Amino acid sequence: MVGVIVASMVGMSIQEELKGIAKPTLIFLFLFTSTGKLFSFAQFIGFFGPLIGIILGFDSINRERVSRTLSKLVSQPIYRDSIINAKFLSGVTIIAIVLVAIILIISGLGIRLIGVVPGAEEVLRLAIYLIISILYISFWLGISILFSVTFRSTATSALASLAFWIFFSFFVSLGAGVLSDVIAPVNQSTGADPEMIVRHEQVQGMISSFSPMTLYSDATSTILNPMSKTTRSLVLMGPMERLSISRFQSPLPVSQSLFIVAPYLISIVAITFLCFGICYAVFMRQEIRTI
Repeated sequence: MVGVIVASMVGMSIQEELKGIAKPTLIFLFLFTSTGKLFSFAQFIGFFGPLIGIILGFDSINRERVSRTLSKLVSQPIYRDSIINAKFLSGVTIIAIVLVAIILIISGLGIRLIGVVPGAEEVLRLAIYLIISILYISFWLGISILFSVTFRSTATSALASLAFWIFFSFFVSLGAGVLSDVIAPVNQSTGADPEMIVRHEQVQGMISSFSPMTLYSDATSTILNPMSKTTRSLVLMGPMERLSISRFQSPLPVSQSLFIVAPYLISIVAITFLCFGICYAVFMRQEIRTI
């Protein structure tokens, strides 16, 4: 519902702005990156997508323990690790189905509203964005399953998962701003030193990278925006420098954009597999009693 509302608002806005003029290339990706009156679809997935993973996994194991069906399940002729693998893979499958359906709905609605069919490069960028989104939400699925394995109460695992989401999605970015002001303070009243500004932004970016939401936002904003040459830009230049750099304002190919976001994509894959690996090890070492 939210995806359709955001796409409708953005599509109608683009339709009004492009009325009577030639439609530029790569306009189709604006359906996913334009904020409209609220927020963009990519921003919505970055903030609230983790809730899908948390809802799918917070009671996956402890509910089986409370209802005493886990002991009956392991007594069947199946491998014990098949249980935890199936819990995770089934959640990933549902996440993939949900995201594919939403992107197809928004794409169909966008084609009807703005009258532009996406090209091969736009489809490829959307496919990469889809993979990154699945991995990102799968990380939160692994976190929720880990808390479900660790805590016996479903309420405790749900609250722990939500607390983890709130901390890493909101408070890490706030803490990064505070720590960067302490480590590399910038005095706005007397005129800031350019080197200090650069150091301030580097410290803030390094601390913010500990948040999965920051990794996801930086990666998807670069993939969905071909004009973006870097995930973050802090350029101090005069009028002549701006004039000379304007000739380089051309869209990047998909391979170059993918090369820029490769460290972020690798980090998301690493934390997802690391989280599920810890969950797998904890579950395999736990005792399951037939009581």
